[in-house]
Amino acid sequence: MTDPDPSPAPAETPPPVPSQAQQHYHGAIAQVAGSGRLRAQDAIYSDKGVKLLERGARVDGKLYARLARVTLRGSLDEQLAVDDMVTVQAVEQLALQLCQDDTLAYLLAHALGAGASARLVAPLRAMLLPHPLAFRLTVMREQHHSLYVHSVRMMLVALYLGVKSGWSERECVHLAAAGLLHDIGVLDLDPVWHDPNNRITGAGRAQLMAHPVSAMQAIQAQGVYPRTVEQAVLEHHESLDGSGYPHGLAGEQISPMGQILLLAEVVAAFFEKYAGQAAAQRLALTLKLNHRKFPAALAAHLLPVLEIRAVQAPVEVVQGDVERAIAQLEQALAQWQQCAAGLPPEALQPPSEQPCAFVEQQLAALQKTLFEAGTHPQQLADALPLLQGDAQSLAELALLGREALWQLQSIVNATHSRWPQLPDSPGPCAAAVLRWRQACGQHPAPDAPAPVA
Repeated sequence: MTDPDPSPAPAETPPPVPSQAQQHYHGAIAQVAGSGRLRAQDAIYSDKGVKLLERGARVDGKLYARLARVTLRGSLDEQLAVDDMVTVQAVEQLALQLCQDDTLAYLLAHALGAGASARLVAPLRAMLLPHPLAFRLTVMREQHHSLYVHSVRMMLVALYLGVKSGWSERECVHLAAAGLLHDIGVLDLDPVWHDPNNRITGAGRAQLMAHPVSAMQAIQAQGVYPRTVEQAVLEHHESLDGSGYPHGLAGEQISPMGQILLLAEVVAAFFEKYAGQAAAQRLALTLKLNHRKFPAALAAHLLPVLEIRAVQAPVEVVQGDVERAIAQLEQALAQWQQCAAGLPPEALQPPSEQPCAFVEQQLAALQKTLFEAGTHPQQLADALPLLQGDAQSLAELALLGREALWQLQSIVNATHSRWPQLPDSPGPCAAAVLRWRQACGQHPAPDAPAPVA
């Protein structure tokens, strides 16, 4: 896989992110100002040329609040700085530390052989990090430290995939920038999104869907990165089967670098949610069962790494856990058949853009995947009586059931993302999808590994 430059343009021009969406980012900066470490990078002027602050002047919370209400000559990202700003050297230092202390980064470095840590981070030394983006990363580090660590961890996964795919060091420099900066748009999200127990559906997901767009726009504004970086950041939540966002791209519509980022995002999320051995086993299972979602050639580079940690002691599972998963899967599939029973056949066929056609196609693909993997509800039910007393096999069967439920939940989430105002949409097709996803919402997928963004 190569990273052509220039890359093809995105499927459509993303809409601009409204200025009011940055209120949460301004709130995070205000928190940094309250620490006493915010200062003027250069003299700050209003748009009418009035000097407001001298270079180096300290900016406390009250002063920042006043600055945020004034139209300035240039952006605050350009004109403010924080003591101990994030630099390329600081990112490299954290990356090397993760290669020693972090399970995922250590496994990736170990898989590359002797001296791999230095090899993995080598592209960083040529990476550009303009001040406005360094400022954003610094605010992220100060206010959402786990998101900052996630960005560096995800960058390392992306670099590993780039190296294993034969990318040149120059291509990996751009890949490192895309991986590091992919989530700077999360700073524009309401802080409620950082709560792991938060579950927002419907119109609330529109805000989540905008964060790749705002990240791309912040990167684009600097004018120092190739278009491949901008496009990959925009695509890091897309999926090969078309179920991702913000544009629902599929297959080769997603750029080579975007394909690396979308897989790296999932890999990092698993290891951030679960302990090392459990993460490796569950991720390996997910990659095998979701071959239509993830690039097969890239996933093949990861599976041998995960097998290093995939052998683990049996997880305590009771038969009822497996039975509940089977029942939920069967119920969700049967409920869709009931909801769609009165719809005309053409409404369920491609290339219809109606939500009912999307659900029909996604569920058909899911059932085919489950049959191929031996995890269809009927297959799980047939296997269950044969595994009495076999704790390891019962635990594996439970994992298969949970993974199938996660895939089902991803289809439900996709309908929320694509049609957030579905309750206000008239017509039998929309009503059928609304009834189905409301029924599925009564039985959410257990312990699902959802990335922060």
